[in-house]
Amino acid sequence: MSEQQEVVRRWRREARCVPLARAELRKALADWGLSELEGDALLVASELVTNAVRHAAAPRGREIETRYVRLGNGVRVEVHDTSPVPPVVGDPDRDGDGGRGLYLVAAVADRWAVGERIGPGKRVWAELSVKVP
Repeated sequence: MSEQQEVVRRWRREARCVPLARAELRKALADWGLSELEGDALLVASELVTNAVRHAAAPRGREIETRYVRLGNGVRVEVHDTSPVPPVVGDPDRDGDGGRGLYLVAAVADRWAVGERIGPGKRVWAELSVKVP
């Protein structure tokens, strides 16, 4: 297992950062021996980073930060952006392609929340753990 217990990266606020952030998380999970969380953790990261790209009302030059933190038997996925506006769990449009992200996060994560961060903006995080039978 890797000695590094946290992976922090900054991304330009553009759609192409989503697959890059997913790749960093996939690598961290493999290094930490948590590959069984990959499917759900990548879904969470995709939704949270996509929300930051699409909805964080901040200047285009501002970056998004991802933090992947190794927990005892799981991982915390954090996405930081400079917008103070919290994400809203909307009413998903059955015929549209949006509005379901936070529902999906809530469905697969053990818990998730929105909190403050050092500096302007917010952090949205979710924790996932390996389920013990």
